Amino acid sequence: MRKPAAARGTYRHGDLRRALLDAGIALARDGGPDAVVLREATRRAGVVPNAAYRHFASHHELLQAVRAAALSALAVAMEKRLDRLPRLGSPADFARASLRAIGTAYMRFAEAEPGLFRTAFAVPGDVAPEPAAAGASGLNPFQLLGVALDRMVAAGILSPERRSGAEYLAWSAVHGLAMLALEGPLHRLTRAQTRGIGDRLLEMVEQGLQG
Repeated sequence: MRKPAAARGTYRHGDLRRALLDAGIALARDGGPDAVVLREATRRAGVVPNAAYRHFASHHELLQAVRAAALSALAVAMEKRLDRLPRLGSPADFARASLRAIGTAYMRFAEAEPGLFRTAFAVPGDVAPEPAAAGASGLNPFQLLGVALDRMVAAGILSPERRSGAEYLAWSAVHGLAMLALEGPLHRLTRAQTRGIGDRLLEMVEQGLQG
């Protein structure tokens, strides 16, 4: 039987919450939201289950924290793709490129991290329940999409009237394709085929928003 002292040596003193969260993230990465189990997270962290309750009072609290971490990872992926955009060209071109970068990063994250992607959107609630759901900019994925849409308004290619609620239209379209590719009839397509459909979808979203 494992000795308690050896088990507790798997995390740094005073950083048990981080160890439990890391374990939860690893569980989500491997199996999605259903795999995030508090007892298993404590086992991986090397502590008895009761020790976890000082940091996460319930399975729901751990899952929410993992969800926030997954949203943060998605936001970071979006920011990285935005950072690679060339700054040359007109404001309209940059605004369009920003919207496409946001959508592409979203779908590529779902492709590369299906477990975290499912977890990010599996728990009912607000898009960003806490600051931990943000990227380096302090913005969560939904807010980053909003910034891209605001750029389109500022560039004169999206009217203020059509800007209202546009996040939900763009988000629904891209999320729908991501889910169809993950666990719907499109999962049989090759990666190249899925990405090709994604590029066409983003073009359709852009044109549809502009009217």
